[in-house]
Amino acid sequence: MTAPTAQATKGTVVSQEKNQNLLEGFKAFLLRGNVIDLAVAVVIGAAFTNIVNAIVKGVISPVVGAFGTKNLESYRSCLKAPCQVNESGEVVQGVAILWGSVLSATLSFLITAAVVYFLMVLPMARYLARRAALQKERRGVEEALEVTELELLKDIRDALVAQRGAERGAP
Repeated sequence: MTAPTAQATKGTVVSQEKNQNLLEGFKAFLLRGNVIDLAVAVVIGAAFTNIVNAIVKGVISPVVGAFGTKNLESYRSCLKAPCQVNESGEVVQGVAILWGSVLSATLSFLITAAVVYFLMVLPMARYLARRAALQKERRGVEEALEVTELELLKDIRDALVAQRGAERGAP
């Protein structure tokens, strides 16, 4: 009877160790910077989507509306006639290609990409380049100081060697 109890206890210990390793792994995963950065990016991206949608609705759609309709979603072509649309804008007969919605999504993407690049990526790249240049300059000054110190120490060493040689040579 002691053998099954020992095996059950051993199984429980192994199970607890697996759970502990699993929890430790999960904790390490959560505490890595990548997860938090990703979560922040998703939240900022969701908020940023509202801004882009407002720009598309408030700026781009009226500009496009000057040449056609304000609602890009309404642009469509009939592939198989006759195309009939109900009051809500849904195609009830025929086959329609809804190229207006593709155009709207493409414009939204391009605006998002442009805003992200010009307002976030480009300024950050310039900042990082300036920071790297300053660090490189600091390293250059430090290296120059190290070289100067090294040359000074070599001069002192040579002077001491010359002084010892002069003392040995004198009677």
